[in-house]
Amino acid sequence: MNPKTTVTVTTEPGGGNPTRFSSGRLHLGDRLLKSITWLSAASIIIITIWIAWQLFVFSAPSRHKFGWHFLLTKTWNPVSEHFGALPFIYGTIVTSVFALVIAIPLGVGAAIFLVEMAPRKVSGFLAFLIELLAAVPSVIYGLLGIFLLIPILRSAVVPALKHTLGFLPIFKGPFYGVSVFSAGIVLAIMIVPFIVSVTREVLLAVPREQREASLALGATHWETVWKVAIPIARRGIFGAGFLALARALGETMAVTMVIGNDPTIRASLFSPGYSIAAAIANEFTEAIGRMYIGALIELGLVLFGVTFIINGVARLLIFSTGGNGYES
Repeated sequence: MNPKTTVTVTTEPGGGNPTRFSSGRLHLGDRLLKSITWLSAASIIIITIWIAWQLFVFSAPSRHKFGWHFLLTKTWNPVSEHFGALPFIYGTIVTSVFALVIAIPLGVGAAIFLVEMAPRKVSGFLAFLIELLAAVPSVIYGLLGIFLLIPILRSAVVPALKHTLGFLPIFKGPFYGVSVFSAGIVLAIMIVPFIVSVTREVLLAVPREQREASLALGATHWETVWKVAIPIARRGIFGAGFLALARALGETMAVTMVIGNDPTIRASLFSPGYSIAAAIANEFTEAIGRMYIGALIELGLVLFGVTFIINGVARLLIFSTGGNGYES
């Protein structure tokens, strides 16, 4: 005979149901957790809006005096209080784009090696080193740029470029060391780890079945990578490039140390330049007067807007089509 199972239900005084009481406590905890997480998420939006509003408010003197001409004027003269952001915008864009031209092929190539070709132990170790490189302070890259990179550029790289591509306007003129060219290469070294990390994750997200199907049809390993994996992960790779561009646009210390800090627009990459972040870092502590401070804050507003837009586009590219960073 099967023994009978006895279930004892204990009720609290007053006929209360302990099960219903526990459920009520659980529901209360769920509501509390939901409220806390909602407030945490909302605080990010509030902080972003607050930063943008503060930049907008404190840049009022410059905005009211110069208007949209602030973005198109070349003159930056604190003495006469005549300010224009065009040299800084030009320097920021040129150094960032030049860095991307160098960093994207290196980063994507390294990511392909880590995912498709390197043994698992080697890939994991190198991925760890790449993450460490991303955490190195930017001032260290600036010091390496001054004492290690610029001498190499002056003695070997720049003479070779002048000899082979000296007919191009971007490679003409004297090279003094601190220049847009040096700043672009330092930026490229700094953003390569970001490109490698994001591209590696995107390539790892490509379905294994896609690779196996390509190999089963007779494609070589390289054909599978070039014609299957990379096209599927194309949007994620573009997103990695945009994220690296946003990182390069906002870089301050390393660029300040090697760009030359000259607010003049020149075609040659060998000439000194100036970036928005470098201008703010160099001049804000010495700024006197509402107009001077307002112009620097408006530079920050311009940089904030550009970086915000680029990061948004990058996130949309990475998480589009199901949020995996690749096309289905």
